[in-house]
Amino acid sequence: MKKVYIFTDGACSGNPGPGGWGAVLRYNSVEKELSGSDEKTTNNRMELTACIEALKLLKEPCEVVLTTDSQYVVNGITKGWAASWRANGWRKADKKPALNSDLWGSLLDLCETHKVIFNWIKGHAGHEENERCDRLAVQEYQRYIKK
Repeated sequence: MKKVYIFTDGACSGNPGPGGWGAVLRYNSVEKELSGSDEKTTNNRMELTACIEALKLLKEPCEVVLTTDSQYVVNGITKGWAASWRANGWRKADKKPALNSDLWGSLLDLCETHKVIFNWIKGHAGHEENERCDRLAVQEYQRYIKK
């Protein structure tokens, strides 16, 4: 399996509000940046979207080290929360609906295709790729603010 490194970040101006996401994919010495936005969204949706869109670019099953500053994403997968929510009809332990089930479902499906190791890092702490992804995300949501 090819080993790919993915770095992601999401950002919002207001929560909800205009949001953006950014990702950097690295395979050997080749890098690809990608980003996108939504006019009215939440930070958590942008964090999830960054991971999903980056993983969707992979053309074959890969071993992936995905680095993000989102504890929501990392804990949702590594602690089994999202898998439990799906198994329970997208209901949390308290029987309330799980938020962002559409995105969690997509991310879980992609994690079945790829071997993904989730790596949490502190945001805005000088991590080069995280700062780069943050710049991409902010640049995306600012398109809505400058109108």
